[in-house]
Amino acid sequence: MDALSTILEATGLRCVVYSKFPLAAPWGLDIVKDENSQFWRLVSGSCTIGAPDGRIIELLEGDLVFVPHGSAHWIADKPTSLRIPSPQFVKARREGKPIFNSGGDVTTLIAGHFEFDYQSLHPFLKDLPSIIHIKQYKTENQLLLKQVTQLMLIELNNERPGSNIMLKCLSEIMFINIIRAYIEQALPDGGFLSALNDPRISKALKLIQDSPQKNWTLESLASEIGMSRSVFFNQFKRLVHETPLSYLTNWRIRRAQKLLTTENSNISEIAASVGYQSEAAFNRIFKSKTGQTPAVYRRSKFF
Repeated sequence: MDALSTILEATGLRCVVYSKFPLAAPWGLDIVKDENSQFWRLVSGSCTIGAPDGRIIELLEGDLVFVPHGSAHWIADKPTSLRIPSPQFVKARREGKPIFNSGGDVTTLIAGHFEFDYQSLHPFLKDLPSIIHIKQYKTENQLLLKQVTQLMLIELNNERPGSNIMLKCLSEIMFINIIRAYIEQALPDGGFLSALNDPRISKALKLIQDSPQKNWTLESLASEIGMSRSVFFNQFKRLVHETPLSYLTNWRIRRAQKLLTTENSNISEIAASVGYQSEAAFNRIFKSKTGQTPAVYRRSKFF
């Protein structure tokens, strides 16, 4: 499995598509800070987003905006429109109360969010910018993203048997293509996305993620990918923002967290499967990273 796929499995990617929103001008929403990553896709009409970094972004039809860290932002037909808090808007919709239907020009949006297991937040997620704006559809990945969002719109317009599952699967595909399209559009120079694009560093990530039980050393990893020890260390740290062995330790603990909550294996077996032959050493490192022993962590997830 490639490095990004393994990372997304480990972070527990889950996707939720809210709905298709028709909003008549004037309208505006203040989106409160949330632990989930939001996305907006402009289907028709026009709108403006007040980005978390202070920029004001004008969206054109077909544009997609992704807010990776759930940062507070706003979205409206224009910057001067009166805005209401997003929880108030959600409450009104749930109660079936009309809102933003004054008869002005209608904007249609698709919105939703992506959830991750933040107890095991990965550097890949931390390194994403505060907002990603996909505004062109020229490359293969960008065109695929456009097609996926069009398929989502079809499912939202015509609810059929299995629509909820279709939307969930399409939104997972959409997430991956947002990342691919962003890499093509922004060409990030540094950070984890660049690590995934670097053939040798990506290979090192894959080796660690696929085989955390191996007794990896800096020398053995560098040898596997055909780099000198010092060049590998410096390149890995520059892109991943961790040393190779620090990343290995953190990956082992993330993997152990998942195994503790999804498998019935005893703790010594889980320790061995992630590279620790000594259960005592595993317990010590696990507690230093999570604040809990493996046994306490496992119980906390079931009670």
